Amino acid sequence: MALSMQEADVSDVPHDIEKAAYDKVFWRSVPLFFFCYMVSYLDRVNIGFAKLQMLGDLHLTDNVYAIGASMLFWGYVLFEMPSNMVLHRVGARRWIARIMVTWGLVSILLMYVEPLGQFFHTGSATMFYILRFLLGVCEAGFFPGVVLYLNSWFPSYRQNRVMAGFMVALPLSLCIGGPVSGWVMQNMHEVLGFRGWQWMLIVEGLPAILLGVLVLLTLTESIDHARWLSADEKALLKRNVSSENVNKTHDYRAALKSRGVWTLCAILLTMLTGFYGLSFWLPSIIRAAGMTNAFHIGLVAAIPYVAASIVMIANSIHSNRTGERRLHAAVPALLAGIALILSATFTHQIVVSILLISVAASGIIGVMPIFWTFPGRLLSGSAAAAGLALINSVGSLSGVTGALTTNVAKNITGDVNSGTYVLGACLLVCFGLILTIPRAMVSTSRQA
Repeated sequence: MALSMQEADVSDVPHDIEKAAYDKVFWRSVPLFFFCYMVSYLDRVNIGFAKLQMLGDLHLTDNVYAIGASMLFWGYVLFEMPSNMVLHRVGARRWIARIMVTWGLVSILLMYVEPLGQFFHTGSATMFYILRFLLGVCEAGFFPGVVLYLNSWFPSYRQNRVMAGFMVALPLSLCIGGPVSGWVMQNMHEVLGFRGWQWMLIVEGLPAILLGVLVLLTLTESIDHARWLSADEKALLKRNVSSENVNKTHDYRAALKSRGVWTLCAILLTMLTGFYGLSFWLPSIIRAAGMTNAFHIGLVAAIPYVAASIVMIANSIHSNRTGERRLHAAVPALLAGIALILSATFTHQIVVSILLISVAASGIIGVMPIFWTFPGRLLSGSAAAAGLALINSVGSLSGVTGALTTNVAKNITGDVNSGTYVLGACLLVCFGLILTIPRAMVSTSRQA
C-alpha cells in the first residue's frame, strides 16, 4: 500500500502536489499582506507630499520637517524588537491587526497637528514630532512580523516569489501614492474647510484601519489552524519548514551576537538610507527643477517606481530560476549608487535626472525581496523574531539618516540635490557589504 504524504519523505512528494499546496498558502496570505504593506508605505512617506502645503499652513521650516519625518523611525527603532517578541507570543493575526488599526488612527490625527498643539500647549512643531514618533511606535513590528509569519509557512527556496509578491506593494504604493496624493491636495483643498494635505491624510489613513479589521477576521494563525488545508498538506508544509530549521540559529541571544545578523543590519541601513532619502525628498527635488503643480509632481514622482516594480519582479524571477542570491542583490545596489550620484549631476535636466532616479529606485527596490530571504537562511523560532526585529530596527535608522542627510547637505550648500551624492555613496557601501556574505550561505540549489 502506498504511503500517505504524512509518512513519505518530502523529497518523494510530486512537485505538482507540493506546488498546489503552496499556491493555496500564497493566495491566502500574500495578497492580504500586499495591500497592508501598500497602505503602510503610503502612510509612512506621504509626509513628503504633505510638506508641499503643510509647512506653509503651519509655519514650519524645512528643519522641522526633516526632524519630524525622521521621528517615525525613532519610534520604530525603540519598539521594533519588543513588538516582534510580543507578536511571537500572542500570534500574528491579533498583533498585526492591532498595529494597523492604531497606525491608521495616528496617521489621521496628524491632520490636527495645529489644534492638538494648541490644546496641549506644545506648539505645532512639537506636536508634529510627537505624532510622527507615535506613528512609528504603532507601526513597529509590522514588517518583520510579516516576514516572520511568512518564514513559518514557506521554506527559503520558495521565499523569492513570496517576498516579491508581498514587497512589490512598496513601489506600487509610491506609483499610486504620488498621483493620488497630488490629486487630493490639488482638488480637495478647502472642501468642508479642510486643507488639501489634511484630506490626503484622511484618504490614506482610513484603509489601514479597515485592513486591520480584515486581518483579524481572515488571517490564519499557523499551519495547524488552516482548515482550508488537508492533513497531508499540513504535514508537507510543516515538514518542509522543520527540516530547514534544523540548520538555523534558534537561540535569540546567539542571534543577537551573530556576525551575519549584524552584517545584514549594516546592509539594510545603507540600502534604506538611499531609499528614504530619495522618497522623502523626491517631490521637493522635482519642484526645485521648476514644476509647481502638485498633481503633476505626483505623476512625475511615480515614474521611478513604475520602473522599480518591473525590475523587482524580473530580478526575483531570475534569482529564483538560477538559485543565485548574492549577485542579484549586489549588482542592483551598485547600479543604484552610481545612478543616484549621476542624477544629482544632471539635476536641472529633468528628463535625464528622472531617468537616472528611475535606475536608482529600480536598483534599491530590486534588492529588497532578495535581501529579505537572507535572514530566513540563518534564523528560526525566537531567534528569528529577535533577529528580524534587530535587523529591521537598525535598518529603520535609515529613515533618520535619509531624511537628515539631505537636509544637512541642503543647509550647507543651498541645494536640495547635494545630499543625493551621500545617498549614492551609501548604496556603494551596501554593494560592498553584500559581497562579504559567503555565497553558499544565501544561495539555494532547490528551485520552487
